[in-house]
Amino acid sequence: MKKILVTGSSGLIGSEVCIFFYNLGYEVYGLDNNQRAVFFGPQGDTRWNQERLVRTIKNYQHNEIDVRERQAVLLLIKNLRPDVIVHTAAQPSHDRAAAIPFDDFDTNAVGTLNLLEAARQFCPDSPFIHMSTNKVYGDRPNLIPLKELDKRWDYDDETYQDGIAEDFSIDQSKHSLFGASKVASDILVQEYGRYFNMPTCCLRGGCLTGPNHTGVELHGFLSYLIKCNLEGIEYKVYGYKGKQVRDNIHSYDVAVFMNNFIQNPRIAEVYNLGGGKNNSCSIIEAFEMVEEITGKKQVFSYIDQNRIGDHICYYSNLSKMRAHYPSWNITKTLNQTIKEIVDSWTNRSN
Repeated sequence: MKKILVTGSSGLIGSEVCIFFYNLGYEVYGLDNNQRAVFFGPQGDTRWNQERLVRTIKNYQHNEIDVRERQAVLLLIKNLRPDVIVHTAAQPSHDRAAAIPFDDFDTNAVGTLNLLEAARQFCPDSPFIHMSTNKVYGDRPNLIPLKELDKRWDYDDETYQDGIAEDFSIDQSKHSLFGASKVASDILVQEYGRYFNMPTCCLRGGCLTGPNHTGVELHGFLSYLIKCNLEGIEYKVYGYKGKQVRDNIHSYDVAVFMNNFIQNPRIAEVYNLGGGKNNSCSIIEAFEMVEEITGKKQVFSYIDQNRIGDHICYYSNLSKMRAHYPSWNITKTLNQTIKEIVDSWTNRSN
């Protein structure tokens, strides 16, 4: 039986990956120390997801380890020698990073280095999949000519009619400290692939979402927006008239792509993993879609100041992913994803 190690196993993507690969017959080993609750307070707590994994996965092995603990990470991978490593653990907030720069960099960059070096020493042939972010592109997407539509911004350059591709520059731009630490981890994952000939890939996520997301104001756009709608909490819109655009991908479709990569791994690859143009929406459009499903009016306020380094419009060009793995495609529509998140928040509050 093959073994998979999933870091950030109690988070959105991590928990989805654990259950997905358990259903494929893998032995599942999770690594998570609920650091999200430290970063975001009690509302970011993911212990409920850890408990769900224990209930769902037979012989689930949870490891209460911080990725910053180098010796603990080395020892775990030395003893386990997993057939696959999926690295989702991170300090994930664009905004929070500025207040905790050492925690952010040590978690995102140094933690990734700890895992890569352990993998190189003890399981160099095992696929290493890293959850990166579209924030590695900094604010360069804002330099693309844009057109303002009634409810959203969109690209006004045919080069980007299908979204941002992987050859887009990550240089000479403002990233936020979070973006900078994720650039460091992204480059490390590529370098270990190229330099040591290891099967690695970086998945530069758009808005990763799904029913098992513990969305908070500083991270988890769609999940948090829906929570606000259901509970009548004021949602704050920061700049760009609420027309800023994101592409949303369900965590299940992320796990399916990972499995495609594992079946046919490549060296030092990079993929822009998002929902693409068809699963993109602005904040205004998201309000309307959620209101239609819940029947509740969205309570919000507008702050005429955008977040530093924020994207005005971003959606992923999925052409490279589809070319390399033609059996993969988006299976969950945005509307379907929203309905699942609504049901999840409703069930958690009952």
